[in-house]
Amino acid sequence: MASPQRSVASHVLAVLGVVAVLVVGASVALGFWRASVQVEDAAADQVTDVARTVAASDEVRDALAAGGPTAELTDFAERTRDATGTDFVVVMTPEGVRYTHPNQALVGGTFLGTTDAARRGGIVVEQYTGTLGPSTRAVVPVLDDGRVVGLVSVGIVRAKVSQALWAMWPQMVVPGVVAALVAGTGAWVVARQVRRETLGLNASEVRRLHDHHDALLHAVREGLVIADTSGRVQVINDEAVRLLGLGPDAVGRPVADLGLAPDLAALLVGDAQQVDVAHATGARLLLVSSDAVVRDGRRVATLTTLRDRTELESLTGRLSATQGLADALHARSHEAANRLHTVVTLIELGRAEEAVAFATGRLRGERDADAAILAAIEPPAVAALLLGKSAQASERGVRLTLDPDAHLPAGTAPEQALVTVLGNLIDNALDAVAGRQGAVVEVDAQVDDGLLLTVSDNGPGVPDPARVFERGFTTKDADGPAGRGIGLTLTRQVVEALGGTVTVGRGPGATFEVRLPGAGGLGTTEPGGVAGIGGRDG
Repeated sequence: MASPQRSVASHVLAVLGVVAVLVVGASVALGFWRASVQVEDAAADQVTDVARTVAASDEVRDALAAGGPTAELTDFAERTRDATGTDFVVVMTPEGVRYTHPNQALVGGTFLGTTDAARRGGIVVEQYTGTLGPSTRAVVPVLDDGRVVGLVSVGIVRAKVSQALWAMWPQMVVPGVVAALVAGTGAWVVARQVRRETLGLNASEVRRLHDHHDALLHAVREGLVIADTSGRVQVINDEAVRLLGLGPDAVGRPVADLGLAPDLAALLVGDAQQVDVAHATGARLLLVSSDAVVRDGRRVATLTTLRDRTELESLTGRLSATQGLADALHARSHEAANRLHTVVTLIELGRAEEAVAFATGRLRGERDADAAILAAIEPPAVAALLLGKSAQASERGVRLTLDPDAHLPAGTAPEQALVTVLGNLIDNALDAVAGRQGAVVEVDAQVDDGLLLTVSDNGPGVPDPARVFERGFTTKDADGPAGRGIGLTLTRQVVEALGGTVTVGRGPGATFEVRLPGAGGLGTTEPGGVAGIGGRDG
């Protein structure tokens, strides 16, 4: 059975531990080598200095002039050896015959070591194994008027040098141990942080998770954006790039610099939960949901999903227009039945002329009203919308009229955008005046340098024009799954996406004006929208 793989944190801890051991070990070894070099150099300097001092003394010159060892010279050499902490002070002839030695039995013997350079007036410093064992020694000449009349050798046995070196060992080991503890603690802290960040996964699990994450980001058909707490995009998939119209360099950039609408940008970095908030951006209608990503009780990012509802809402708008026509036909069928009963009754009462006048008068009025809409409004979807809304208004006791001078040529603006804007504004106006005596809603469309759409009513007016286009602002009860307060917000988003503006007057009643740029600036792109969504207050 294969053993489980170690986590990434364990690998990091092991690597950092090995690195720490190698670094500390190398540092201690380097320190030991440098200390040994320093001790060796110090020993060599010491014996050289002592040898020079002895060679320059009068006692040595006098003894050498006397031609043999003396008790005074032996006493001087031993006192010097004790005072300087060296192991031997040997005075000898230029040929190497000893006059002094710590072992008196060796006085008169031949010095063991290199003396050639000293005999020529130089200095010899060497490691040599003599009568006292391995030692560090120096040999210097004794000069008299420039002549070499003798030699002095001073040495320290290697055992003392080693003892001095080992005495320095704690000074090197203790800092090394402290450094190892600090490095080990640092490695443990780093490994713990890595474990927290990688959730204790091993390398293959992290690689597999990355592969799945990358495949999911490219395969999912919803846009996905993750922004950190500083407002920078950390993750964005291909669908989100497409839906938001961003470039390939979006990752790492602040959301505020992406050129998005302020309310959409606020959702991408906000910490409040939002579900299926409609946003019109560019040529699309998006449903945006966002929520905070929380780890260990604190927010670390904001995750936002984007769903493209453009095609669905376009179909919904067309279905709404079709439904409006069907409702209009249904209402007309009721009116036709009522009129037919009236005409039949008048005929039965023998009042045929009055029956004809009644029937033809109503038909002529309806036909004239419909003909006026069809003549003034050339886009078929917009004309169908107004015909349907006219029938709905009639059922609710509201008179929906079209300004006699109204004219909307085909191609002036995207039909679906016009259906969205007019549908929302007319529905809000109908809601405002429904049930009022003499309720009237008037629609106007004028074309000059651009397009001006006007929807006005004789209702109570807008209580707070400054907030009417804010998302969620409404004066009516939320009676649908999405609630109120989004219709006028969508209207504003669609209008702004087309480069236009929408305003509302204070009254009497309410007058909404939509100004769109000329046809040359509008193009043919149709931003998604839903005719009839929302309420009067947005």
